[in-house]
Amino acid sequence: MNSRIAVVPGSFDPPTLGHLDVISRAARLYDELHVLVVHNPGKEAMLPIAQRLSLLEQSIGEAGIDGHVIVGSWSMGLLVDYARDVDAGVLVKGIRSQVDVAYESPMAIVNRHLADIETVFLLPDPAHAMVSSSLVRQVAALGGDVSPFVPPVVASFLDTGARGL
Repeated sequence: MNSRIAVVPGSFDPPTLGHLDVISRAARLYDELHVLVVHNPGKEAMLPIAQRLSLLEQSIGEAGIDGHVIVGSWSMGLLVDYARDVDAGVLVKGIRSQVDVAYESPMAIVNRHLADIETVFLLPDPAHAMVSSSLVRQVAALGGDVSPFVPPVVASFLDTGARGL
């Protein structure tokens, strides 16, 4: 596996500025970056995967994120299977708090055991440390202004009636 190819997985439901921060920094660290919308059976999604892919692609483009970034999705099988398919040697995860560390650490250990794939944790910009997609969904559902927390294309999309999805 190639340690210069990395995968940034997430539900991205919706994409946030914190997600873009992690993607931007990871794109500078790796030669090829796969940003992967994954289906989490434990979460009920607000946006369909196709919409999340579109919003991510537009957000990454508008942010001018440099590097070879590929946006895709994965809903069947293990994340490490996708990583192997694209010859990635690293998974990149954003960590906001100790809760994230406690949740992500066992998965990182299992992924290393299953496929010899390392997980790199990136700390967020402090401006985004307390914002999650679930918080954005709650604010949007109640008609609040999400523009401080999401890329402009996402704010516009959510503001034009996507709350009813």
